[in-house]
Amino acid sequence: MPLHFVPITEENRREVENLQLFPEQRSYIESVPECLAEAEQTREWRTVGIYDGPTVVGFAMYGCFAQPEPEGQLWLDRLLIDRAYQGRGYGAGAVAALLERLPKEYGKDRVFLSVYDDNQGAIRLYEKLGFAFNGELDTKGERVMVYTVPRPDAPTEREERERAHDRAV
Repeated sequence: MPLHFVPITEENRREVENLQLFPEQRSYIESVPECLAEAEQTREWRTVGIYDGPTVVGFAMYGCFAQPEPEGQLWLDRLLIDRAYQGRGYGAGAVAALLERLPKEYGKDRVFLSVYDDNQGAIRLYEKLGFAFNGELDTKGERVMVYTVPRPDAPTEREERERAHDRAV
């Protein structure tokens, strides 16, 4: 699936605002209109529609903030896939594409996000893509997860397993 990201403008705002979640998911994330209103108040936030070809399938909001680290923290703060497109791999595809894009865009080697403990589907997805809990909570009580960009010279997971196997023999 060739996902791409389009900044929210007056031309695509309405279609992105119409993205819907299942009722049981609404406690995990604000609505797109609420996210866009927040982004208008905080210049660090960037908002994008997630598109598969010409079809909007989701929404993301991200940004880099100077605190608490002197060099800043890069946050993937909101991710929403419309309920009509869930279960098709769009969430994993969007997060993977954002993990390729955001560290380069901001020159950072870590990406932060937060998740509620009972959002097990999201937790499994984020862990599968390389995020790990760092023991912190955000201002809403969500658990913070961090993705560290692999170094180009770092061994792959397969190479690590092979080394561990060789040491064991």
